[in-house]
Amino acid sequence: MTEHSYDLVIIGGGSGGYAAARTARDLGARVAIADAGPLGGLCILNGCMPSKTLIATGDLMHAVRESDVLGVRSDEPRVDYRAMIERKREVIKGFADYRIEGLETFDIYEGRASFIDEHALQVGDVVLRATNFVVATGSVVAPPIFPGLKEAGYIDSDAALDLNGPPGSMIVLGGGYVAVELGQFFSRVGVATTILIRKPRLLSDVDEDVAGALTNYLRDEGIRVVGEATVARVERNGKLKRVVYRKGGEEHALEAEEIFYALGRVPNIAGLELERAGVKAHPISGIEIDATLRTSNPHVFAIGDVTGRYPLVHVAIQQGEIAARNAIRGTREAIDYSLSKAHTIFSDPQIAVAGETERELAAAGRPYLKATYPFSDHGKAISIGKTKGFVKMLADPEDGCIIGVQILGAEASDLIHEAIAAMHFHATVFDFVRIPHLHPTLAEILTYPAEELVVRIEGARMAAQRGDLPVAAAVP
Repeated sequence: MTEHSYDLVIIGGGSGGYAAARTARDLGARVAIADAGPLGGLCILNGCMPSKTLIATGDLMHAVRESDVLGVRSDEPRVDYRAMIERKREVIKGFADYRIEGLETFDIYEGRASFIDEHALQVGDVVLRATNFVVATGSVVAPPIFPGLKEAGYIDSDAALDLNGPPGSMIVLGGGYVAVELGQFFSRVGVATTILIRKPRLLSDVDEDVAGALTNYLRDEGIRVVGEATVARVERNGKLKRVVYRKGGEEHALEAEEIFYALGRVPNIAGLELERAGVKAHPISGIEIDATLRTSNPHVFAIGDVTGRYPLVHVAIQQGEIAARNAIRGTREAIDYSLSKAHTIFSDPQIAVAGETERELAAAGRPYLKATYPFSDHGKAISIGKTKGFVKMLADPEDGCIIGVQILGAEASDLIHEAIAAMHFHATVFDFVRIPHLHPTLAEILTYPAEELVVRIEGARMAAQRGDLPVAAAVP
């Protein structure tokens, strides 16, 4: 058995692992990457990029169907499913090849990795010894939990992205972002789609006003959303698959050609033998880490989805860079998730969230002010026929500091960056209204809730002066 020694060995060559490797090498470290393959990482192979490539087709199909709003008349569009999938494969191959070129500038060992002890890792017939390690193995599709589902057959999020043709009908189990994004995609390319969820509305982790509005939009579009339903079992009925569920104390059933199991992912830690390295982990919540990305073994760091925290590419990259600096320099740089947890959901209309949500502020008992403004009242949105949704801004009632922004609407994934930049510099709503915004643009919609908050805070301050009351107490 061959042995090699390094300053840092990274397990996993996805976005976070690659960021850690580049950062460590820039600091002069000798770095190796161990990856079970296929090389490229979840985002490129089975996540962000392939899903958004397909969603673009679904969105265009919908835009053509709705084009009469803008005075364009057209026949019912037809999707060439095989051509769409081939395009997706070609696009993803380009992304993967580019990533692989970068990975191959390091010593890379392909194969399943498992710890031997605190400073040694086995990959095939090779032992890699290192001063420090970074675990960046990502996540895998959560195993099926419903009786009969495995026997009846289903597709998961990986398979859903690579079908050679669409089923005629589909039942989506789950109400998170994967279920929403791909459920809407399948509906838009002609699949009769039903989404079955335990909660009253989709996206239970999103503020109720945002999630409720999107749920209604999807229903208006023709997607059946069955809420407050608990799956009892799954079974076959000839060529169809049947989901039996309970709702309102009664048993009901749905049938479709295919079942899309979209109940999330779990940390990919099977076979790593983390206990041999003294690393604490849980199969659902992932590897335990502190703010410096160190595990219970201070020589082993963990980043990305495997930690169970904010499964977002930009977070994994930030974690990877910090973990590498801490590993090579021996520092205790801590990560701050307050803005990094910003995220977007590529539904239509899109959802984007930055900073704190109302749910989080209420749970923390922190006072805040809220103002909203609908796209249906916004000039540019009306002009281009994109009137669904609204923007919401949250501010501190004392000083007007912007503490959260949520957008449900057209181009939300791009519009949110203005809010992120403002909050990065601790801008107040008073600062925000002084920033010039071009007209007519979608971006200027954010100025309206900011203006409302300015008026309310100034009014509260004047009321407090007259009544000698604390500002927060005078804020309605």
